[in-house]
Amino acid sequence: MHSTTFSLEVFPPKRDTPVGTIYDTLDGLQGVNPDFISVTFGTGKETDQTITARIAHTIKSEYDIPAVAHLTALYANQADIDVELELFEKAGVSAVLALGGNVLPDREPAHVFEYASDLVNYIREHKPNLEVFAACYPECHPTANNMDEDIEHLKIKVDAGADRLISQLFFDNTDFLHFIDQARCAGITVPIEAGIMPVTSASQIRRMVSMCGSKIPPRLAKLLDRWGNDREALREAGIVYASEQISDLVADGVDGIHLYTMNHAGTTRRIWNNTHILFER
Repeated sequence: MHSTTFSLEVFPPKRDTPVGTIYDTLDGLQGVNPDFISVTFGTGKETDQTITARIAHTIKSEYDIPAVAHLTALYANQADIDVELELFEKAGVSAVLALGGNVLPDREPAHVFEYASDLVNYIREHKPNLEVFAACYPECHPTANNMDEDIEHLKIKVDAGADRLISQLFFDNTDFLHFIDQARCAGITVPIEAGIMPVTSASQIRRMVSMCGSKIPPRLAKLLDRWGNDREALREAGIVYASEQISDLVADGVDGIHLYTMNHAGTTRRIWNNTHILFER
């Protein structure tokens, strides 16, 4: 494992996309050397219930990379979680990232695992050999009243059994480093990985920040204004921006970098080529 952890996130193909496209993505990532790859949770449709486990199994068995499976709590009962945990165990995943999950307007929550901390605790009790990851929000969770309240909730999640935290995306390293200081002052000692999302689409980034409560700092806003309608140029600028974020964070001694690949293997390889030596020193 690198001294500063380097990891990737991939996601299952969309419902109208052939499942084989994810394997094209994984093939395209060859040459990148992550400490693990996380796989986001499937849509919940009947045909998708096993897809996260199947992709995780491929990552572990065919690419020999530790796999971390996402698991969401909001619409699940205990039986649902038990099924998924068994699938993950058979798939050889090394850890589960326990999440609350996004609110869907046309579905009623199960009201079994009200918070991600409830799911963390359940996994810890029922699968004690699994490592449990959880999420954190450097710029405050959208539903929290303030950062102090959010840190309190995060401490509950860690105390419930989370071994490692992965942050939501952010674009200003100062915000992340300040968050780290707050978390450590609150007694949160587990490793915290910085979530980095390369900017390749202006509309996508604006949609993502509106969903997760992140902000677009002036330096990034300038890039979006200048090249927002030029996808190729914005991709190049986004690769530079993400690479610089990563190099600054590694220099500051962060625990890890978690790169949200958005299944763009070429962009991921470019960023790895720019920064890989930093993880080997």
